[in-house]
Amino acid sequence: MKLQALLVSTDDEAAAALDPVLSEFGLSSRRCGHAEAIRELTDHKLDAVLVDFDDAQRAVLVLQNASMASPRSSVVTVALLRDPTQVRGAFGAGAHFVLYKPINSAQARASLRAATILIKRERRRSTRVPVQVMVQLKLENGSRVEGVLLDLSEDGVEVLAAQPLCPSSSVNLQFILPDTRTRTDTRGEVAWANPNGQSGVRFAGLSQNLRATLREWVAANSQKLPPEEPATAPPCKLTDISLGGCYVETESPFPERSGLVLSLKAAAMEVQAQGMVRVMHPGYGMGIEFASRTGREREDAANFITFLISFPGMSPELMITPHCLASAEPDPSAQPETAEFHDPLLDLLRYHASLSQEDFLRELHAQRSLASVAVS
Repeated sequence: MKLQALLVSTDDEAAAALDPVLSEFGLSSRRCGHAEAIRELTDHKLDAVLVDFDDAQRAVLVLQNASMASPRSSVVTVALLRDPTQVRGAFGAGAHFVLYKPINSAQARASLRAATILIKRERRRSTRVPVQVMVQLKLENGSRVEGVLLDLSEDGVEVLAAQPLCPSSSVNLQFILPDTRTRTDTRGEVAWANPNGQSGVRFAGLSQNLRATLREWVAANSQKLPPEEPATAPPCKLTDISLGGCYVETESPFPERSGLVLSLKAAAMEVQAQGMVRVMHPGYGMGIEFASRTGREREDAANFITFLISFPGMSPELMITPHCLASAEPDPSAQPETAEFHDPLLDLLRYHASLSQEDFLRELHAQRSLASVAVS
């Protein structure tokens, strides 16, 4: 599977450092200036865009266009920064990863390793199988609309409805998975919509069982889908954990809002949890909020934490698998009542935007002995 990258930079030194690393991860790259980048985004299907922020105004414009290049696929974006204080601005403009200039090969390799894992995962998720299946849609106002599924992927569907859908609105979908007896009843969010009733709907809140069923169905019905490659992050160290989330040290953190599956193991106890990256510190680590959609998931997390407290100094094994580049916000209704669930670590993860990396880590260290569980 050949991956396509665009390097938007006039910096010959940065290009010379990045080219061999991109090639190492199977990314075929071409290079252009900021003025030509918009046309490149329009004319070519790209998996990754690396943008030099030496011209910050044009760089932001390139990132905005990259996010709008296709309503059906996601492009992984990387900002090249000379000034580390620009990092929050780059993330706010739409960058998923950051590389600091002058480019260091080891740093580039760490970030591009995580980026490539996500690119391959997005490729699989965007594999669409053409179908012709009736679907019942329940809109936010409670009305019901009939439609036809035009294609189906692990991540969502394209549907032709009897009336236009509203972009960004929530819908409920009911349909039978083709050639099976599996009746699917799930929520979705309208990602894009045309006036003729044709829309793209992204699944939201899929159970692990249903997601696995969809993944297997897509793999069985797509001739283009290659065997899935292992997609785990490099070594990670769990340093803090609470009922609501955790902090993980790794040289290859995933971007903010990306969806992950975490497998935690200590002695004979093992827990699997879904989560979303709330804060990413390039080259250092990431803070992850647990989805905790069910009481069982919260109970499992509580039991695991209790087990760790019982064995001070135990270092649990951690394996992280990325699921998607952009995860839906955790459902507030699935969380325990606030009075019963005061979680300083989760609060820090959610409201980190005003903190520098140094300030965040300082606060993280300060609260370890108070409300969250620290893991050595």
